[in-house]
Formats: sequence, C-alpha cells, structure tokens
Amino acid sequence: MTLDTLLIYAVASLALAVIPGPTMLLALSNGIDGGMRRASWGIAGASLGSVSLIAVVALGLGSLLAASEWLFNAIRVAGVAYLVWLGIKLWRSEATDLGTALAKSAVEVRPHGRIALVRSLMVALSNPKTVLFFAAFLPQFIDTAKPQGMQYLVLGAIFVALDTCVMLAYAGAGTQAVRWLSRRGLKVLNRSCAVGMWLLAATLAFWRRPA
Repeated sequence: MTLDTLLIYAVASLALAVIPGPTMLLALSNGIDGGMRRASWGIAGASLGSVSLIAVVALGLGSLLAASEWLFNAIRVAGVAYLVWLGIKLWRSEATDLGTALAKSAVEVRPHGRIALVRSLMVALSNPKTVLFFAAFLPQFIDTAKPQGMQYLVLGAIFVALDTCVMLAYAGAGTQAVRWLSRRGLKVLNRSCAVGMWLLAATLAFWRRPA
C-alpha cells in the first residue's frame, strides 16, 4: 500500500468514525455516569469488537454472512433487541453529579467497568451492518497482488486507533457535561442517548441486505 492510499483510507475512516453510532453513544453515557474510568472500559470493549469483526472479514467469513439469509437475520434481530434493551437501561439510569462520581471507590467502579466493556463489545458484535460494511470497505484498499494479512493488520490498526480517539472525545464530552450541566440536564442527555439507541435499533430492524 502506498502512502497516498493510507492517507485516503485514514480520512475515510475518520469521517465514518465521527458519525454517531451505538458505541459512541455508550461512550458518551459512560462518561456521564462513570467518568473516564468506566468509559475507558467501554471503549476497550468496542475496540475489541472492531478488531474481531475486521479479523472475520480478513478470514473471508464476511462473505458467509452476506450469503446466509438466516444468519444475517439472526444477528440483526439480536442486535435490534440488544439496542432496545440498552436504550431502556439508559432511560432508567440516574445521572450522577460530579461529587458522587468522584466519591465512588475503585472497588465499586471495576464491576461497572466490566459491564461497560461487555455492553460495548456486544453492541459491536451484534450489528451485521458493521460486518458487511467492513467486508465492502476494507478490500477497496487491499493490494491483492501482495500478502493480504499484514495489509488487513495495518488497515485495522488505523481504523481502531481513529475510532478509539473519537470515542475518547465522546467520553470526554460526557465528563465535561457532568461539570457544566445540572442533574436534570444530565438526565435529559442520558435519555437522549437512549432515544438514539432506539432510533438505531429501528434503522437496523428495517434495514435489508444489499442484493
């Protein structure tokens, strides 16, 4: 791959990463409720999910999902149900103020952090659109005349790095919201994330595979 190809890929990946998605909304919500510690666990989970999906595409399994109607629909239904459930959890959650968040002990934060990791990982893995996107997007930048394994590794690392930076920005915005917004304002923001989850679930529910 040439430097020009990598730069074009990086710009395209960054443009895609900044579009609000479920993992970004989770990063924002985790930043509000648990600060950067919990948000970092969630970001790790989302990044692990992206790495797994890119590996699936690199191994050629993305084409299996594209060809299998029942597998695609099974993952799609699971993804819709999970996003709806997450939206309900976010809607019901109580936004904490800064003093309460800082008062939490490390023992209390770790279990919440692991929950944030699992939630973000499950969101990343339960969206068949993401697999099909990677299956259509990544090969455009692969030189098939050369060994492909290292190319997928480089492209995957670039995408995950950029996506992680964007999620950190969302999480940082959430922690700043705790400083500047009232408790009522934080609750509204958290519920806005819940509505976003439900809208994404609706989009996934009515989305069909490209023919």
